[in-house]
Amino acid sequence: MSFKTILLIVMFATAFRTNAQHYELGKVTISELAEKQHPKDPSATAAILFEKGKVQFRDISDVGYVTVLTVTKRIKIYKKEGYDYASATIPYYYGNKAREKIILTGAATYNLVNGKIEKTKLTGEGEFDEKTDKYWAKRKISFPNLKEGSVIEYEYTLTSPQIGKFRDWDFQGPIPVNYSEFKTYIPDNFTYNINIRGFVLPKVVSNISAHMADFIEVRTTYLAENMPAMSEELYVNNIRNYTTGISHELSMTKSYQGFVKNYSADWESVSTSIYKEDDFGKELLKTNYFEKDIDTLIDKLKTENERILAIFNFVKARVHWNDKDGYTCEEGVKSAYANQTGNVAEINLMLTAMLRYAGIDAYPIVISTRSHGIALFPNLTAYNYVIAGIKTKKELQLLDATEKLAAPGILPFRDLNWFGRLIKNDGTSEQVDMIPKNSSKEIIFINAVLKQDGEAEGMIKRQLTDYKALQFRYKFSETTESSYVEEMENRYNAIDIGGYKCENNSNTTKPIVETYTFKDAKDTEVIDGKIYFSPLFFLSEKVNPFKMETRLYPVDFGFPFENKYNISIEIPDGYVVESLPQPISLLAGDDIGTFKYSIANTNNIIQVAITGTIKMPLVVKESYGILKEFYQKMIDKQNEKIILKKI
Repeated sequence: MSFKTILLIVMFATAFRTNAQHYELGKVTISELAEKQHPKDPSATAAILFEKGKVQFRDISDVGYVTVLTVTKRIKIYKKEGYDYASATIPYYYGNKAREKIILTGAATYNLVNGKIEKTKLTGEGEFDEKTDKYWAKRKISFPNLKEGSVIEYEYTLTSPQIGKFRDWDFQGPIPVNYSEFKTYIPDNFTYNINIRGFVLPKVVSNISAHMADFIEVRTTYLAENMPAMSEELYVNNIRNYTTGISHELSMTKSYQGFVKNYSADWESVSTSIYKEDDFGKELLKTNYFEKDIDTLIDKLKTENERILAIFNFVKARVHWNDKDGYTCEEGVKSAYANQTGNVAEINLMLTAMLRYAGIDAYPIVISTRSHGIALFPNLTAYNYVIAGIKTKKELQLLDATEKLAAPGILPFRDLNWFGRLIKNDGTSEQVDMIPKNSSKEIIFINAVLKQDGEAEGMIKRQLTDYKALQFRYKFSETTESSYVEEMENRYNAIDIGGYKCENNSNTTKPIVETYTFKDAKDTEVIDGKIYFSPLFFLSEKVNPFKMETRLYPVDFGFPFENKYNISIEIPDGYVVESLPQPISLLAGDDIGTFKYSIANTNNIIQVAITGTIKMPLVVKESYGILKEFYQKMIDKQNEKIILKKI
């Protein structure tokens, strides 16, 4: 390292220490309390004035190394809508092994009363613990005496014997962050993989301290200032993927005698570690608890597809998902089978074992759900979920038996997230693309008759496949048929719907088929003896979902899809066509999507064919302008008018 580089580090560190002295508990100022709005984001309901995190190691006799995370935070509340940020939830592990300990200090609310600072300390009633499962709990903090203009602050320490991974640190969040710093003090015999995500990189200051007893401590400080709030946008996978933050995962340790131990340095070692866990690999080998039931179930089934469907439906019906994620079992597959409830690992490892027992080439696939984030770097916490995969001659078929409404090959939307890892029997693995390749289709047939007063009436048949069908089943399962029809009438501007029927709602292997009649007098106009209407009537899209001029994050549709309309319209007696929209064919970018519109008039019957596709389910932000323009052109074309005139 050059003298110039060392000098810059020392200068930055000195400036940093001088600046950081202002960020201490108990130093709330009148100017902070008097501030009416955030200076850089007047719409903010709250803001983090400062937050500091520090991870240190301690060597405790009879225990070994533990980490101590100290977090100090001050938050300003501008509006009542910001009260939600005047609380804290701190997860911690309380299992028999590697139990963590939390100590809260300095928690208080500050208000400006008659020009003076009033401090209200947190009492015991504002701090309580809540169990999440048999391993994890949450310490919840609720602050007293909240008002518009309040400032809250607190500090806590989390002592943990789990040195494999530090708690992630986010420099950004849903509200502005004025100042955020994160420090790590790591003995040089520990090596961690450091992963930084987000669009704005924090500043980094690093140096090597003097000897600390019998080891050298590497100290690193990460600093970010004036971070804007993360804004939600339509079709975002998980906004945390784009939030500036940092994570540390142990990759290697070196003993004082020179012995080196490697941890999760690559995806293969991650997969091997997962497979060797007792609550994963050994659970796959257990079969005696279900053998008789599966023998009876598949006894007369001849084909592999029949066995797959029968076992998949059997597990869905037999075991209820308790809404808990994880790629390892909590109570075990036998217990889940007996009690008919279990976490995702118990259900899908059970499914994998049953498929294998039936002679099917099945494997567990560990994934990261959309809410968990993108698994970009090899580490044991990259995944939080497991599904089943079946290797066939044509493809890898994916199954998740936690979803009652899904068919084989169709996963719940939460699973559609980048890449997973298929784990083989020897613990090795291969990458699995979790984004569907086949288009989910919505095909609509409209047969309409237009009357002389402009009212349109007719029949609609709507067919939905794959993920379009799954989305429908989600919605339909939460309501009644009459409520669904009423909601549809209101959504489409008070049209009249009759004779509604829905087929295959409970048969997940077949497309959804809706049929109904309609009367629509709202989407046509009669002016000076001419009738104006668009051929999609009430089904035409009116508003472009992409309104923003620029886009901060990729557009994530989740899956490719195709919307197709076949329309036949009989025009009224005494009228002829004066003008029709022109046919058009559009292409969005290289392969984002396509749109085709064709129209013809034969013997007073207008035939229209419209097909719109999105081939690329993930559109990078650089292509947002192309996508926005493409959508606008589609919408404009859908709403172009056919004009009829009297003979």
